[in-house]
Amino acid sequence: MEKSWKEAITRVLKEADAPLHYTEISEQILARGYYSTDGATPAATVNAQLSSSVKHDGEKSPFIRVGKGIFSLRGSAAQTTVTSKQKAQPVAESEEESSGSIIHSFGMYWQRDLVVWRNDLKIFGKQQALSKPVDFGKQKGIYILYDHHTVVYVGRTIDRPLGKRLYEHTVDRLGSRWNRFSWFGLLDVTQDGNLRETPFNSSLAALVATLEALLIEALEPPQNRKRGDDFSAIEYIQDIDPELREREIQNTLRSIEQKMRGGA
Repeated sequence: MEKSWKEAITRVLKEADAPLHYTEISEQILARGYYSTDGATPAATVNAQLSSSVKHDGEKSPFIRVGKGIFSLRGSAAQTTVTSKQKAQPVAESEEESSGSIIHSFGMYWQRDLVVWRNDLKIFGKQQALSKPVDFGKQKGIYILYDHHTVVYVGRTIDRPLGKRLYEHTVDRLGSRWNRFSWFGLLDVTQDGNLRETPFNSSLAALVATLEALLIEALEPPQNRKRGDDFSAIEYIQDIDPELREREIQNTLRSIEQKMRGGA
């Protein structure tokens, strides 16, 4: 195991045959056991490590940014590799940081039956499979309800948090009409897994780009082959509520016990 994030990042990029997005770098670090962390935002940490090195160390940095969120080792063969999505070319720091997306995190097609529905609702998600879960019950922003993949309702959650609004939709007229939901959050996630408000300093162009990207993510139009420009939000995968996981364990133990008694 490496001693620091920087060493782990360097190791992953050395082994790569093409430039990598920081989210993929963090995934490979954790999956290969190159570094261990109990933080909730490993991808954001990796991005901060890379961006800080590129910005402050200049040409002395071992890393080079070759696209938005995409990095390579300076002078490596991968730096000039052309991937199926993008030709690797240096990107200015100012361009990389100019997105100003108002959406910081989001979750797509989360399952209703992985949540324990109550008034003080908790909704758990992870940045990656091996990272610390985050409770998004207090998130604010926009949400979408689906019947499988068909949109049945779009709502906003500002005065009342996401968990409260979703719970209300389990007991109102929409209660039986949806089984999945997506959300797009305005609150950022801290390293220790808490939600926080951040200053709004987005330009009009960035705001429009964010709205475009949100619609592309939510509706998945067939003619849009990529995400909208300047959508830098981190996607979180749903994590089952610990209470449901405990119920599953208890049910499994009861089933085993019953079978053992039957066999006796």
